[in-house]
Amino acid sequence: MRHVLLRLVSVLALPTVLVVVWWVASDGSTNVYWPPLRTILETFPEVWTGERLRTDVLPSVLRLAGGCAAAAVVGVALGTVIGSYRRVRAVCEPVLEFLRAVPPPVLVPVIMLFAGIGDTMKVTVIASGCVWPILLNTVEGVRAVDPVMAETARSYGITGVARLRSVVLRSASPQIFAGLRQALSIGIILMVISEMFAASNGLGFTIVQFQRGFAIPDMWTGTLLLGLLGFVLSVVFQLVERRALGWYHGLRAATRRSP
Repeated sequence: MRHVLLRLVSVLALPTVLVVVWWVASDGSTNVYWPPLRTILETFPEVWTGERLRTDVLPSVLRLAGGCAAAAVVGVALGTVIGSYRRVRAVCEPVLEFLRAVPPPVLVPVIMLFAGIGDTMKVTVIASGCVWPILLNTVEGVRAVDPVMAETARSYGITGVARLRSVVLRSASPQIFAGLRQALSIGIILMVISEMFAASNGLGFTIVQFQRGFAIPDMWTGTLLLGLLGFVLSVVFQLVERRALGWYHGLRAATRRSP
């Protein structure tokens, strides 16, 4: 119980300090672009009603989920192939480095030409940015598979799909999840950017509409909601990661306890 309380305090300490500093610093503000935090919090429930959550927040979350899922499938699949074969890696590496260096927001107009302005474009934009950390971390994770473990699996006749699932992907899973964590942060940014182009709903679209209509407190509530959404998704991801990588965290804990 004490450990849980200490953990809770450590998690909430910095956010609480930042909120208090924001509240105090903005309390007497008369700047239209910098409203008091009190005003923003009072406006929040008026803006983000159940109807708006359904029409704006839910579509954004679904696009984010679709883009991240597509990036995960493509990134893990290609990363496994590239990481497993040296010649494939030598051929693909220059192209991957070139494509990785292209900022995903720059590709939005190009993607719009081929995918239109609907949800397909937005999901594609998210996937195009999220795929790189997953792909590169998968490549490194596959390359780092313990050769002794791989040789042992070969000696016991574990080959093909069984070897891929039980040895390669399992050994690379910590790095794959590290890539997924990075991709989630990138995906939230690209979700907002994609919704600022020819959209009719979504968080990015709504925040821009508030800004254009000079509804500044409403705009700030959208920014605050984005932060809360990112925090919730991060917590959910940590829970999934803890469950999926329970063996890995248990191994690390046992290693730390050993003399």
